[in-house]
Amino acid sequence: QVQLVESGGGSVQAGGSLRLSCAASGYTYNSGCMGWFRQAPGKKREEVAAIYAGDGSTYYADSVKGRFTISQDNAKRTVYLQMNNLKPEDTAMYYCAARMGALANRCSSGYYADSQFGYWGQGTQVTVSS
Repeated sequence: QVQLVESGGGSVQAGGSLRLSCAASGYTYNSGCMGWFRQAPGKKREEVAAIYAGDGSTYYADSVKGRFTISQDNAKRTVYLQMNNLKPEDTAMYYCAARMGALANRCSSGYYADSQFGYWGQGTQVTVSS
């Protein structure tokens, strides 16, 4: 049974930092595309970053490039999202998601839509105040 458990959300002031973690279990970790998504009230869910577990190649949405960093610890089967220089518009529920049997070039280009990720965590709230 695949499980994804997020942690690390919270409230910070603009310009601050947070690190989100997503612990994965129940599948062969190095064969998947791991994504971080966010959804703010009244807005569509958007992918902010992704990493291909097999080679560590990454994708970032334009809105977070240069501020967010996705990384992984294969031994711990954990994916991280380091978020620096946070802005009020980053306020959202953040979700970790996994797609099995992904292709590296599609994962690292942001090709996969959220509907193509089959496993999701419960979400963690990030609130950035101005």
